[in-house]
Amino acid sequence: MRISIIGTGYVGLVIGTCFAESGNDAVCVDIDAAKIRILRKGRSPIYEPGLEELIKKNIAEGRLSFTTDVGKAVRRSEVIFLALPTPQSEDGSADLKHVLAAAVDIGKHMEEYKVIVNKSTVPVGTADRVRNLIRKHTDVEFDVVSNPEFLKEGNAVNDFLKPDRIVIGSSSRRAIAIMQDLYSPFVRTGNPIIIMDERSSEMTKYAANSFLATKISFMNEVANLCERVGADVDMVRKGIGTDPRVGLQFLFAGVGYGGACFPKDVSALVRTAKEYFYEFRILNSVQSVNRIQRKLFVKKIAMGLGNRVEGKLIAVWGLSFKPNTNDMREAPSVTIIEDLLKRGAKVHVHDPISNDEAKKYFGRRVKYFKNNYDALRGAHALVVVTEWNEFRRPDFDRMKRFMRGHIIVDGRNIYNPAMLHEKGFKYISIGRNVPHGG
Repeated sequence: MRISIIGTGYVGLVIGTCFAESGNDAVCVDIDAAKIRILRKGRSPIYEPGLEELIKKNIAEGRLSFTTDVGKAVRRSEVIFLALPTPQSEDGSADLKHVLAAAVDIGKHMEEYKVIVNKSTVPVGTADRVRNLIRKHTDVEFDVVSNPEFLKEGNAVNDFLKPDRIVIGSSSRRAIAIMQDLYSPFVRTGNPIIIMDERSSEMTKYAANSFLATKISFMNEVANLCERVGADVDMVRKGIGTDPRVGLQFLFAGVGYGGACFPKDVSALVRTAKEYFYEFRILNSVQSVNRIQRKLFVKKIAMGLGNRVEGKLIAVWGLSFKPNTNDMREAPSVTIIEDLLKRGAKVHVHDPISNDEAKKYFGRRVKYFKNNYDALRGAHALVVVTEWNEFRRPDFDRMKRFMRGHIIVDGRNIYNPAMLHEKGFKYISIGRNVPHGG
C-alpha cells in the first residue's frame, strides 16, 4: 500500500519506518529540510532503540523515502497519516495549528479518494474539524479516521510492530476495510483491532494516558504517607499490584511523570472538560500531586545536606524523563536541577544519551560528564533522577572514594537501603522508612 506520513517526530518516524518494514511504500514528509537531509542519509534525529537500523534497511530496499514536498506525497498516497505535534497552549488545551494546516494542504492537493488518518493526539471533535476543513478545498471523496498511537518512548518500534491493540475510529466501511488491511500484518497473533466512532477513539487516547498518570500520582501519594506511618511503599506496591484488577505497571513511587504525552494529555483532557462545563476533579489532583512531588524531592535533597544547599556540589544521574530516550520534555530533572541552582548549588550531570539535549535547558550553568563516576568527583551528594540500567549496579566503593559527602538521594528507589547503610552511605529514597548510615 502507498502511504504518506506528515510529520517526522517520534510518532511519524516510527510509524513510517515500521509500515515500510511490513512491505508498504512509505514516504515521510516534513517542512524541516535539514531534518529530511539527515533522514535521507539513514540517520535518525531522535534516539529510539532499533529505529535507525530499520531506517537504513528500508531506504536501501526502496520502501522508505523522505521529502519536503507535501503535494507530491498526498497525490501518490492511498492513506495519509497526520503525525504532527499538538503542543500544550497556555490555557492547557492542545494547539492544533499544525494538524489543521496539514488538512488545508491535503485538501488542495487531493485528486482521488484518500483516507486521512489522524495519528496525532487531538481533542474530541478534531476529526470533524479536519473533515470540514478539507471539504472546503476539494470536491474529491475522502474519509477521516481517528487512529491513536500507544507507543512508549524507548520501546516504540516494538510497540508498533507488536501492538496490544489497534483502535480505529470511523463510520466509513470503506475506510475501516483499508485500515484493517493495513494493520493486518501486526495483529496476526490475535490482538484486537477495535472499531469505534471517531469521538470515542479520540477520547480513548486521552483517557488511557490520564489513567496511567493517575496511577503514578496515586502511588506517589501512598509513598508520601508510607514515610509518615513507617511503611515500605515497595511492599505496598507488590501487595496491591499482584491484584489483577490493579496490575503492577505504573505503580512505582518516584519523582513524578514527565515526557511529551502525560503532562500534555492530562492538561488537554482537563481543558476539554472545562469547555463542556465539567470539572475533572481527579485529574486536577493528579496534576497537583505531580508538581508537588518534585518539590518534595528537592526538600529531601536539602534535608540530606542539613538544609545547607548553597555552595554544595551535587551530582545528578539521569536527565531524560525515562530510560532509553533522549527526550527531556517535561522531565523531572529539569524542575529539580533548576530548583537546586536557584538554591545556590553547583551541579554535575550525567546521562547516557541526553547530555547534548540537556544543554538546551541548562547551557553552561551545569557541568556535563560522559562518565557517571567522573560526575561524582568532589560531590557532597548524588541524586538519581532517571533509572537507566547502568545506574542500577554501580561500584559503591569507588563512588565513596570519589565523593566528598556520602549521601545518595534516590528518586527511583533502585538501590537496596540495607546494603547502602552497611557501606556507610546516608541513603534517602521515596516512601521507604529506611535506616540512614554515614
